[in-house]
Amino acid sequence: MIAISINDCTPEFALVQADFTGHFLAIEKIPFGMPGGDIMAGMKTIAALSSVMADLKSKGSEKTRKIYANHGMPAERSFGVSNADLKVIAKSIKGQQALACELFATGNVDAMYLAGLVADGAKMSAAELQSWAEGAAGLSMIAEYSVPWVTVESAHAWEMPARWIETGMEPGPGNLATSGWTTYSGLVATVEDQALDLALIEGLLSGVVQEIHSTQNRVRYTMNGFVISVGSYVLPLATRAKAAAKEIGPVSVQMGNTACMVPAALDYIAKVETAGKAGKKRKTIRC
Repeated sequence: MIAISINDCTPEFALVQADFTGHFLAIEKIPFGMPGGDIMAGMKTIAALSSVMADLKSKGSEKTRKIYANHGMPAERSFGVSNADLKVIAKSIKGQQALACELFATGNVDAMYLAGLVADGAKMSAAELQSWAEGAAGLSMIAEYSVPWVTVESAHAWEMPARWIETGMEPGPGNLATSGWTTYSGLVATVEDQALDLALIEGLLSGVVQEIHSTQNRVRYTMNGFVISVGSYVLPLATRAKAAAKEIGPVSVQMGNTACMVPAALDYIAKVETAGKAGKKRKTIRC
């Protein structure tokens, strides 16, 4: 079920029913008393959503869909649109916040990834971010990319990852925790060192050392990424991050039916330093 929210990413009004492919099944209802302008805005969003989903479907390929499936994405929830094509579509709908939120709500992996490219996290509430994180269950491409992209931009950037890591470490796929660790990685990569809570980050590093080898699969991967980010972007804690990486050692992660490898944190940080890029912050973590 897709819900058109008109003004934000919170699904208030159930208007359109659709499957994961974006095939619209029915217009279910328009709430009584909804202002005429809002009705028109909602219907325009529906039309735009239908158009974008059709565009995504036309650009999908079986080869790319198989690649995504090898990375754990459910084949039935993806068209297999390349990252290059997604970026082109994102440019064409830039600034359309309501549309981005409805794209995420389709449950289609390509649309959810596109939503992360388009949505402005600064306009999203904590409840909306929580909804996105929960909606990314079992979808590492979304939990570790789309969700952190918008969270890092939001006023709740430090609050949400702490919550997700605390609740996401329970038995299960761990997608909340992966969103949390990837958000923290994005924050240390984009926020100037003087604005960071270095004590908090050092405490997180200590937690990674203690827990990384006993936690869930993708959580291990994102914890390792956090150590790399701290060592690469936070100069006051680079030595501590490298010590943590050395203590952790090799990290084992099941990477699906792919040839992908888990980067060795200590080696990765050394390469960043050798390239003269240590401490150089990023403008955005979107990719």
